[in-house]
Amino acid sequence: MTETTRADGRTTEGLRPVTIERGWSRQAEGSALISFGNTRVLCTASFTNGVPRWMTGKGRGWVTAEYAMLPRSTNERMDRESVKGRIGGRTHEISRLIGRSLRAVVDMKALGENTIVIDCDVLQADGGTRTAAITGAYVALADALEWGRDHRFIGQKATPLLDSVSAVSVGIVDGAPMLDLAYVEDVRAETDMNVVVTGRGLFVEVQGTAEGAPFDRRELDSLLDLALAGTSQLAEVQRAALASSELGIEG
Repeated sequence: MTETTRADGRTTEGLRPVTIERGWSRQAEGSALISFGNTRVLCTASFTNGVPRWMTGKGRGWVTAEYAMLPRSTNERMDRESVKGRIGGRTHEISRLIGRSLRAVVDMKALGENTIVIDCDVLQADGGTRTAAITGAYVALADALEWGRDHRFIGQKATPLLDSVSAVSVGIVDGAPMLDLAYVEDVRAETDMNVVVTGRGLFVEVQGTAEGAPFDRRELDSLLDLALAGTSQLAEVQRAALASSELGIEG
């Protein structure tokens, strides 16, 4: 595959158009509607003064996350997991991934005995829902932390947020390493990988699988380089979104 044959006309190194609409929900202490092309995820952050019973008295806070897909976020309607009576393994996995990613950049002691729950609800899916969720959740988290500071639940001089964090998918499609896979590429990928990176360029998590032929070290390095370049751009989008109400970039 050449650089000009991706379905949406991007180069292999290009992100889809990314927008973050900060403060999308009036009720939540922090929120962001993030779009990676046609993938759209609503991220809300709920701030509670207090921690789970098992953490009480330890002087540390807690950040966790829940992920869900709306019934018609895909081409065919799916049943709500609440109706099924059980949460699927994929949902549990992604929820834990989002929580781990956010906790990697939060100083729990500086947060104090407060809890922030991030809800990431996929409104429309076209590949990369978990990476979009992590990227948008960071913006919602940052605003929720400032809400806590404004309401004096967090010390005025405390610095609970240590860094930014974002995530992007990469993969090998028809032998070519590509950044930010849309669904039509994801389903054909010979190697599929999700990479979570801090604003300083440190890896939080790398999830990679060979769907067909195994990949070698050279291909792995190429994919990680693509991911670092992509998350660097996403960190810029996050910074600009937190400085204004809305931002868009073209991939």
